[in-house]
Amino acid sequence: MSDIHNPKTDPDPASNTEKDPDDWVTGDEPMTGAQGSYLKTLSEQAKEPDAFAEDLSKAEASKRIDALREKMKM
Repeated sequence: MSDIHNPKTDPDPASNTEKDPDDWVTGDEPMTGAQGSYLKTLSEQAKEPDAFAEDLSKAEASKRIDALREKMKM
């Protein structure tokens, strides 16, 4: 048998599914339409309209989404 790692047999498959947005290869690209829509909705619900900006990168949008989701839990 080979010693090659097979992610399909990994006992903790989610262990590498959440990367820090600063480490994303595509993090500098413009945010996706889905991110923009979700961020706009969250910023309205959290009453923080300044959290949304159309020129955010994918990484920046992800960080703001995470921050607003945490705020909404409180």
